[in-house]
Amino acid sequence: MKFSNVALAIAVAFTALAVAAGPAHAQQPIVIKFSHVVANDTPKGKGAEYFKKLAEERTKGKVKVEVYPNSQLYKDGEEMEALQLGSVHMLAPSLAKFGPLGVREFEVFDLPYIFDNYEDLHKVTQGPIGKSLFQKLESKGIVGLAYWDNGFKDLSANKALKTPADVKGLKMRIQSSNVLEAEMRAIGAIPQKMAFSEVYQGLQTGVVDGTENPPSNFYTQKFFEVQKFNTLTNHGYLGYAVIVNKKFWDGLPADVRTALESAMNDATKYANDIAKKENEDATEAVRKSGKTQVLTLTPAEKAVWKKAMVPVHRELEGRIGKDLIQSVYKETGFTP
Repeated sequence: MKFSNVALAIAVAFTALAVAAGPAHAQQPIVIKFSHVVANDTPKGKGAEYFKKLAEERTKGKVKVEVYPNSQLYKDGEEMEALQLGSVHMLAPSLAKFGPLGVREFEVFDLPYIFDNYEDLHKVTQGPIGKSLFQKLESKGIVGLAYWDNGFKDLSANKALKTPADVKGLKMRIQSSNVLEAEMRAIGAIPQKMAFSEVYQGLQTGVVDGTENPPSNFYTQKFFEVQKFNTLTNHGYLGYAVIVNKKFWDGLPADVRTALESAMNDATKYANDIAKKENEDATEAVRKSGKTQVLTLTPAEKAVWKKAMVPVHRELEGRIGKDLIQSVYKETGFTP
């Protein structure tokens, strides 16, 4: 009798352990670490949070998305290697980051004045050209999921930049991109490559004199506190590619991958829909701050900037690919 009580107690204990451990182990969610370098209240930041919400809902808890904004995990010079190593699963780097990775065709997006508006841009990002560019990432262990807009870039400095001559000799911060380097040299500036997380301090201390950014980044990173002028040149596009580690992505159950693709499609529409308004609102907020004077160019003044920068297209044909540049021209109706 005594023995059977002990046996019963042991059996109950094991059953309790099994009940406690079994379901928890079986239901352990797949964690996706999504790292990016900008603030939560930017188009990319909001897009990432919206993807998290949809992904967790549509996989019914099978997936947990951990979003790390503002370079919390990796700076923009480190994140691509971290993705390839599998230390992080998902990124949304700017398109300029793929040139240094060896996929130079993505640098077509950095060419100044190649897109006049979002409509022309989306003919490329949402069409066959965008898909073919993503295919080139697979050999690098990366799967491209979507293109997210930020917006069109403006120039800032502590002096008024009304013409390209005004930029001559200024140290201008750029992302690591041969195209952006050529763009700055075309207008007489001295390009300075610098991690995004270091730009505020660089401007504050005079390590760099100015920068190029869409209004949403200029405002949310508080660059208006350390820049007296912001000229609405709209000279180039800043967008992102949402990418994922290929080995991780291919290893997901098919139903989970399908749900995540659906979530990404809707998050992309959301992020792109808000990008234009976010930038308009940010420009207005910069104006209201009273710290930065926002300069609007006339069509004639803008034409002078375009004339100064567009020769970069021809200069970099050999690097990016003449056929690719021409196919973008054809898709958008661009005329030099």
